[in-house]
Amino acid sequence: MTDVLSDLLHRARASNALVRQLIQSPPWSISYTDATPLTLVAALGGPASIRPDDTRGAPVLLTDGDIALITGRYTIADSPRTPPQMVIGQGKKYVAATSSPVPGLAPRTYGDGLPGATTMVRGVYELRSGAGARLLDLLPPLAVVPAGPRVGAALNLLTAEAARDEPGQDAVLGRLLDLVLVMALRSWCAGPHATPPAWWRALTDPAIGGALTLLHTEPAHRWTVGELATRTGMSRATFAARFTAHVGEPPLTYLTAWRMTLAADLLHDTDRTVASVARKVGYLDAFAFSVAFKRAYGVSPSVWRRRAVAAAAG
Repeated sequence: MTDVLSDLLHRARASNALVRQLIQSPPWSISYTDATPLTLVAALGGPASIRPDDTRGAPVLLTDGDIALITGRYTIADSPRTPPQMVIGQGKKYVAATSSPVPGLAPRTYGDGLPGATTMVRGVYELRSGAGARLLDLLPPLAVVPAGPRVGAALNLLTAEAARDEPGQDAVLGRLLDLVLVMALRSWCAGPHATPPAWWRALTDPAIGGALTLLHTEPAHRWTVGELATRTGMSRATFAARFTAHVGEPPLTYLTAWRMTLAADLLHDTDRTVASVARKVGYLDAFAFSVAFKRAYGVSPSVWRRRAVAAAAG
């Protein structure tokens, strides 16, 4: 059985994560101009200051082993006073003043590699809109996770693998980046500055966390409050009250919202008919599904699909 965070990460990721390493000598500054859904930047050595470009937040200093989780455009530099020298966006890497390309040092590794250089590793996630939005609810525009021994070992392995070019490398890097991301999310959500959504906090309750796992593992099952209560070893009334108190909404309301999230991603990412999507998320009646979907998204599944496809096409 898959736990809730693992299930959410699996469903949210639309493609293999992009992993790159940068080794740059001070003074340096890089602007990432693509509004990527989720970026992980780890400082491996040397000074680094990071600033989200979409907010008015102050720059944050990263020390060795720190991890930044970013949900928009940003600039990273050796110092907040260093003007942008390099721009990376739309699949291109160039020096801001000359538009000359950034030199490659090894597979997936860029920069000058001179003594005293700052070393960073960067991973970018492309996320599905519905499940991805739930994952991003865990984070502010910039979350910095301090260095720790557990994630340090994983970062060292990720960095070593990023410079290799062997069969299956993308799969290895994707799994290592997932490992680092999950550790960073755990640390951030347990920290003093986090305000995670109610469902995350509910995972610490064994019974309610178990019920959430059931709903995520089998979203198409015809769940009732009574069956969920039995599966978690509680009376129906006690379970319903406890679930609502911990999660902030009743069990079947949560289930409906999760089903609509999955349905929206299926409509966007597949050619399934509306009736097929309805069955996939637990509705035998396509009309009832359409009513629930319109209540959640404001338009019918067919209209939502057309708009989503048009938006993705630019």
